[in-house]
Amino acid sequence: MNYAAPAVAGLVTTDEAAASSPAKAERDRVKALLARPALARALQARGLSPQQAGARVDALTDQEVHALAGNLDQLPAGGNFTEFQWITIVIGAVIIALLL
Repeated sequence: MNYAAPAVAGLVTTDEAAASSPAKAERDRVKALLARPALARALQARGLSPQQAGARVDALTDQEVHALAGNLDQLPAGGNFTEFQWITIVIGAVIIALLL
């Protein structure tokens, strides 16, 4: 005879559920990009502190973060863009996402 293992159930808090979401991983990826020294310096030169940039990323919806992270995945690899172009792309994407 085969016996099934007993089922175990428990409560999951909102924080635990949110921590395991794919959107959190994408949000962390975007925030890691904003934390790069060159990008942080460029944002500060334009009047946006790293904390403000992080707060703006936190304010994005999961769908906006997914779209932004998807745009990052579609960029060509291998350094085809200059540092200024990367900064412009990221800033533009954040601004567009905030406007949507």
